[in-house]
Amino acid sequence: EQPVESGGGLVQVGASLRLSCVASGSTFSFKSMGWYRQAPGKQRELVTTITSGGGTTNYADSVKGRFTISRDNAKNTMYLQMNSLKPEDTAVYYCNSDPPYYDWGKGTLVTVSS
Repeated sequence: EQPVESGGGLVQVGASLRLSCVASGSTFSFKSMGWYRQAPGKQRELVTTITSGGGTTNYADSVKGRFTISRDNAKNTMYLQMNSLKPEDTAVYYCNSDPPYYDWGKGTLVTVSS
């Protein structure tokens, strides 16, 4: 099982993007999920998580107040609303469970230009 991420692109500082992640199979709704990102030359990091029912979310300090994670279990889909984007948000964004369970997808590239 491999989630499919989409929604990335090239934007300017301060812009917004909404990423989507679609997971196949029957396990999605039972798992806490997360968005991860890997910037050039850096290790992959966990940015934000959401519990299986969507009731609890957590954010890295670097994105708190700017990013919002959400999910629609009926559609096996998770979202990441990213506002006030900064150049340091430039990375390939991946979705996976927390802790990771699925095979890693190809991710979606977000490039924030100053």
